[in-house]
Amino acid sequence: MAWVWRFEKDDGTETSPAVEPEDFSTQGDAETWIGEVWKELLDGGAERVTLFEDGTEIYTMSLRAAAES
Repeated sequence: MAWVWRFEKDDGTETSPAVEPEDFSTQGDAETWIGEVWKELLDGGAERVTLFEDGTEIYTMSLRAAAES
């Protein structure tokens, strides 16, 4: 299984991440990574991220909401 993140601007268009992700073999690894770098991603222009498993969308999460909590 391959877990990948898609990085999006506020308008939903895809953007390049400020921090290049690694290859993730588990959902936990992908989520741990996003938890470590979300502030850098937000500062780099990504407003939200979507997690995919082998091309299937799992969920979308706002990085802005994380910053406001």
